[in-house]
Amino acid sequence: MGLRTKTAVAITATAALVAVLIGLVVHHRTAVTQLDTAREAIDQRLGAAAEDHAAGIDRPRTILNPYRLPAPLRRAVDDGKRATYLDRSGAEPFLWAATRVGDDVVVLKHPYTRQTRDLEDLDDILWLSGAFGTALAALVGVTLATAVGRRLNASARIAERIADGDLTARLRPRGGKDEVARLTQAVNTMADALAARLQAEREVTANIAHELRTPVAGLVAAAALLPPGRPAEMVRERAQRVRSLMEDVLEVARLDGATERAESEVRALGELTRRAVRSAAPGDGGSGDGGPGPVEVRVLHDCLVETDARRVERILANLVTNAFRHGSAPVVAEVDGGVVRVRDRGPGFPGPLLSGGPQRFRTGSGAGLGLGLTIAAGQARVLGARLAFANPPGGGAEATLDLTEAVREAHPEGGD
Repeated sequence: MGLRTKTAVAITATAALVAVLIGLVVHHRTAVTQLDTAREAIDQRLGAAAEDHAAGIDRPRTILNPYRLPAPLRRAVDDGKRATYLDRSGAEPFLWAATRVGDDVVVLKHPYTRQTRDLEDLDDILWLSGAFGTALAALVGVTLATAVGRRLNASARIAERIADGDLTARLRPRGGKDEVARLTQAVNTMADALAARLQAEREVTANIAHELRTPVAGLVAAAALLPPGRPAEMVRERAQRVRSLMEDVLEVARLDGATERAESEVRALGELTRRAVRSAAPGDGGSGDGGPGPVEVRVLHDCLVETDARRVERILANLVTNAFRHGSAPVVAEVDGGVVRVRDRGPGFPGPLLSGGPQRFRTGSGAGLGLGLTIAAGQARVLGARLAFANPPGGGAEATLDLTEAVREAHPEGGD
């Protein structure tokens, strides 16, 4: 049950409870007032009837020494009191009044039906007014809850957009000083602070990478001049790794800046997958046609996609590299329509990656979280594609690149 429904239900229930309580109070006070008025009137008439009886005159409605008298009233008269009693034991209620005059008991008996019907009519009015008031309160409650719910939902949507990386998303202030207005201001303040912090981080990262580019290039050039030998090979290998890492950092900075734009062209997805595998797979780079090799490429259903071929190859190459670096053979790249799946038989992706996606500069045992998957996720965002990570029930890790929206038609040579 959502907050809007809970608020509306609470307001409606409160209105119904108040209506019932007011109805009970009005009913009770009206019944007491009616009875007091009727008792006062019949008591006055009883006094006049007793005086007339003492004078030897009995009025037509005066009852003398009745055989049947309500027990409470009989006891009061026997005690020498002048009393009234409302008898509801019969089919219709009657109001009795009695007193003793000498040896005689003077009694008056009046029907109480009109007062009972008036009270019932009042109850009907109270029920109708209570139902109308409750319905009105429910309508007002739903309206207020809907207005508040919309503002809260807007805040939630903006927060979700910020969490997805849209740091330009902001809530529109609507004035007021209530809790929702404070929440709106807090969300906007949080988004401003987060955007400023991330921008500063990106600038620092990009500046460091740019500053390192020249000395790293010099290091690579100097390593190439070393005389042949194992020490020279080790220096060249380390220099190339530093250069590759620096280029990855620069690419992450560009992707974070949201300035990258895809350059679309129509290509066969199977061909793009084979090219990516050849550039990333160790050894001979895989057969590229589904044959034996470090990476097996399976083209179940090929298709033509309108996308940025360079970025697609970059994504798939990083997925294959990650599979070899943090997983284990066999590694399979499977093309099925507009979907490419890269699977390995390693320990699987760690929990933080599955729940929060790839994050920069974080590594983990097993599948690992580094710049490779971060770049793949960033390039997928530029393409408007979906990149998902999962651990299949049979074990291993599976990364899925979904380019379904970019599919234009089935490739005439699709399928292996």
